[in-house]
Amino acid sequence: MRVSLALAAALSLSATLASGPAWAEPEPYRISGLPPGEALSIRAEPDPAAEQVGEIRVRALVFGCTNDTPSRTTWCRVKAGRTLGWARRRYLAPE
Repeated sequence: MRVSLALAAALSLSATLASGPAWAEPEPYRISGLPPGEALSIRAEPDPAAEQVGEIRVRALVFGCTNDTPSRTTWCRVKAGRTLGWARRRYLAPE
């Protein structure tokens, strides 16, 4: 019985994580709304004060967006090259 409960709990947790906005199927997005030549920062966490781990200059894959952040600002989980992190949604446009 304990094994069944543990398995059910693990499956429930993985289903919850998989259905969340930050775990969606990746979609290509491009930079939009920044001054020409300026890069969009990729942050370690969805917070403007978080460590910058990279930049997006042209396009990135977006895995999902959420405004469930302390600032209520919408952030998207992004991958640009080998860099994975968070970027502001307001500067990303679908391809």
